[in-house]
Amino acid sequence: MLSPLQLASARAALYGCAQSPGFSKALTITSPRLTFRSNTQSKSTRHFYTSTSRRQEESQKSGPDSKSCRHVKEDPYVYQGPLTAAFRRLKIFSLGSFGLATTLSPFILMIQSNLPMNARLALASIALGTSGLSTGLVAWCAKPYVTTMHRFRPDEMGSAEEVELTTYTLTLRPRITKVYDPSFLIETRRPLAKWELADRIALTQNRTDAVGTNVHPAPGQEETVAETRDSKGEIVGRWVVKWEEGGVGICHEVGHIVRYFNVHEELLQ
Repeated sequence: MLSPLQLASARAALYGCAQSPGFSKALTITSPRLTFRSNTQSKSTRHFYTSTSRRQEESQKSGPDSKSCRHVKEDPYVYQGPLTAAFRRLKIFSLGSFGLATTLSPFILMIQSNLPMNARLALASIALGTSGLSTGLVAWCAKPYVTTMHRFRPDEMGSAEEVELTTYTLTLRPRITKVYDPSFLIETRRPLAKWELADRIALTQNRTDAVGTNVHPAPGQEETVAETRDSKGEIVGRWVVKWEEGGVGICHEVGHIVRYFNVHEELLQ
């Protein structure tokens, strides 16, 4: 039997322990629920930082703009065609004159005149034919003209130099042609053009040493030599080579590719 004094002392001691920081700390450590939360939080925190770091490393290694994925780098020099503005104005004038002739030709047939109908038809046909012929001639002459050209040099062994050439259609729509192997660009006999994509090529030791690719192509293997894209980046045509025995390649067109190019060679560096 405890005395009242001893009972009061025991109550005071128990009350003090419940209010002390050490008692709270002991509860935190011994409680399974708090210990589980603490361990879960620490593990989750370690896993979060580790996974983020690994993701960053993988994105740096496999990113589309990383240097490890690109084997070429752009040359700072950009070729600019000096007659770009002149060809643009010529196309606009040609399209305007053809549209005007198309619009006014029906009035030749409708207005009152002493000319017979056969003569009116002849005049309208001559006007449309002349305007259409001149517009087609302008389109044929200006089609291969290169307005800009970018050069991509290889930054490691085994990579080939690349060339990107921009031309415009009659309706002033850009056509961007990227040639993955400039050795396929040869001199052409087409008027108002300097280069063309070769339709036949044979591998030589000098070419394979300089390019570093296609040293021993398998017979029947096909490779894309050049691609033409529109303003939206969609491919509209390809130039494909099919290798035969002895390193001879026969090229053919897939889609609509720009094959001829007119450049000012004296401006090239």
